[in-house]
Amino acid sequence: MDTDEFPRQFARTRRFSLGVPQQFTVSRDGERVLFLRSASGTDRRALLWLFEDRTERPLADPDGSPAGVGGYAADAEARVVAFTVDGALWTVRADDGSAPRPLLTPGPVADPRPSPDGTLIAYVSAGALRVVRTDGTADRPLAGPEGPDVVHGLPGYTDLASIGRTRGYWWSPRSDALLVARVDSSMVQRRWIADPANPDRPPREVRYPAAGTPNAVTTLRLVTLDGEHTPVQLPARAPTHPDLAGAGAGAEAGTGQWRDPAFEYLVGAEWGSAGPVAAVQTRDQRTLEVLRIDPATGAAEPLSRHHTERGWTQPTPGTPLHTAAGVPVLPHVHGDAWSIRIGEVPAPAGLQVRAVLGAVGERVLFSASEDPTEVHLWSYDSTGVGSQAADGGPTEGDPANGRPDGFVRLTSEPGTHTAAAGGDTLVVDSRTPDGQTVTVLRGGRPAGRIAVLAEEPLVTPRPVHLLLGARELRGRLHLPSWYERGAGPLPVLLSPYAGPGTQVVTRARAWYTAVCQWFAEQGFAVLATDGRGTPGRGVAWQQAILGDRLGPVLADQVDALHAAAEHCDALDLSRVGIRGWSFSGYLAVGAVLLRPDVFHAAVAGAPPTDRRQYDSYWEERYLGHPDVQPEGYRRSSLLPYADRLTRPLLLVHGLADDNVHPLHTLRLSAALLAAGRPHTVLPLPGVGHLVAGEGVADRLLWRELDFLRTSMASPASMASSASMVSPDR
Repeated sequence: MDTDEFPRQFARTRRFSLGVPQQFTVSRDGERVLFLRSASGTDRRALLWLFEDRTERPLADPDGSPAGVGGYAADAEARVVAFTVDGALWTVRADDGSAPRPLLTPGPVADPRPSPDGTLIAYVSAGALRVVRTDGTADRPLAGPEGPDVVHGLPGYTDLASIGRTRGYWWSPRSDALLVARVDSSMVQRRWIADPANPDRPPREVRYPAAGTPNAVTTLRLVTLDGEHTPVQLPARAPTHPDLAGAGAGAEAGTGQWRDPAFEYLVGAEWGSAGPVAAVQTRDQRTLEVLRIDPATGAAEPLSRHHTERGWTQPTPGTPLHTAAGVPVLPHVHGDAWSIRIGEVPAPAGLQVRAVLGAVGERVLFSASEDPTEVHLWSYDSTGVGSQAADGGPTEGDPANGRPDGFVRLTSEPGTHTAAAGGDTLVVDSRTPDGQTVTVLRGGRPAGRIAVLAEEPLVTPRPVHLLLGARELRGRLHLPSWYERGAGPLPVLLSPYAGPGTQVVTRARAWYTAVCQWFAEQGFAVLATDGRGTPGRGVAWQQAILGDRLGPVLADQVDALHAAAEHCDALDLSRVGIRGWSFSGYLAVGAVLLRPDVFHAAVAGAPPTDRRQYDSYWEERYLGHPDVQPEGYRRSSLLPYADRLTRPLLLVHGLADDNVHPLHTLRLSAALLAAGRPHTVLPLPGVGHLVAGEGVADRLLWRELDFLRTSMASPASMASSASMVSPDR
């Protein structure tokens, strides 16, 4: 096991993401599979590939481009493909062996998408939605441009970074019109990202909607190919408490709870067999409506409505969706599970639905969990026709086991699975303890594999999965491969994420499991735990952090640590460190500030230390409006506790980070300095929120290791850490 070379490999492979096939598209007849993948585990150029007749070949290999294919889309038959290379528009046919060719456009291109019939390509350039024939003629604008702060056809910052909506326009099935989102960011507060290492360069302007500040205004319109625009009549407000009727946002009478019934968020849309459909959510996220839109008039009527008086409503990725016969697939809460409803049929009780992956005919494909450490493929066919399991498992629902007829679990191997489908072809992307495989099935039978070219980590993860404490926290413990039971205690390093939207304790090998094992090989017992607030364990579990984003999460990490120590006597609780990035960087700072009796050192990367300064969608979901419910923001922010630091703390932040702005680390450092609390700050010039690439990601791992070793050298040093006066070690 070559542990010394692992950090360079980690950086060189961009966290082992190079060489991984992704963005699968299956043709309607199932004959062709398109995907992106680089040529090797160290090549950064993305190539466009075609899998057909059990073989794969490159469709587009943009030689000379440092990044390669930036994104692609295809028509319904996956014959006409549009893609970008360094902002230029290209097209290629997948069915005749012809070479890719560029199309001339007025400027750089984003998100090109062929019409379903393959005759036209829509794309966004300079804030305008345009369309061009596939032969490159008749290029013209359909919507916009209107100015620097208005964009047609692309998601806004909140849509992309927080909601997860990646599209801003949708073709009609007949290829004669589009449903188009218009995003006006002019009222969103401005931030400027400067490069202190290069003061001759101008700062970059970023529109960033922090908690309690104005969001972008998103509207929809129906646009025909001759340029006719019909505004979609989205509802302005949701029904609300009688005492607030006619009022704007504010506190609900007698409760002190924030209410804002304005529909500010477009969380999903489609244009399929049932016509155009959109899902909208209120600013306070308590109401979610799915609307059916009249394509002639733009009138919208509710298809479904979900409202809650506590917590939030949660859109299911991939919804709204309709089957070929027009059966709706909609978000649903089934007991304590985030779920879906297909027509009038809910998914089985207790099933935590992760995403809807698509529909072929009347067969709906989705991913879901029964155990939070595993994500499996499921299908439902309203016609009653059984589905072939992806791994030879059962093919019918079992009412005796709580699975209604028509629901089938398609995978059984422990891990996390997702898929793409078309015709009778299913592309199954599986991540298991042994790594990643991509299997192509035709009619339920193996029809080949798409190669995964990612490098094998030089450090092989050896996790032990644990159920920890009274809440049965899911944990993953890594010990050194060379450690022998009874050889003596090891310093402990917690390496969780523990934040909303992401799990790190699953039955799948990933880059973070390899990083945990690398730290273990350096002499640590490394523990990762998914606590309250993480996905996969139901509504109440995720909503346990309402009003307090730190307290329950930190308590779960402490409980998991103590429970793991009872399970394994190798853990030395007198030497405990914690490391993390983004939310877990925030958690790491909170750990040494609030529980110095447990944690003796912390490395915190890009920590959002002031919750008022983070994204409106995330913060208001958990804490409400900062002007109406300020106590939750004070409780969940770290600046008020700066004077409590008594343990070694390394703060790391990329100075080009436009997600968690460097202000978070700078303001915390200033508060620590004002309180006379020594600490170390490591700025990363030119680095954004994601740290990748040689010379940065690799050296940062070594710097973390050096800091943790020095800070946790012995129990004696732990006892004296409060008296440290120098921040440089």
